[in-house]
Amino acid sequence: MPSIQYSLDVIQDEARQLVQKGVISRQQPIYTLCQYIPAREWVWIECELEKCDFLLRDRIGDLIGREEWDND
Repeated sequence: MPSIQYSLDVIQDEARQLVQKGVISRQQPIYTLCQYIPAREWVWIECELEKCDFLLRDRIGDLIGREEWDND
């Protein structure tokens, strides 16, 4: 069992944080996330993404959706 339950919300939050920190970009494929998630837990991520109809080649921007800005 993974130490964290990887729901789609958790995966999206993780990706959003990496984008906000500038570590990854919205244009990169979702499989880029595997560099930042422990290998033993990646299989759980893949299963959850597949369940939600995401492909690993889809863009991170598709996964996290549009960004909202407080100062607009």
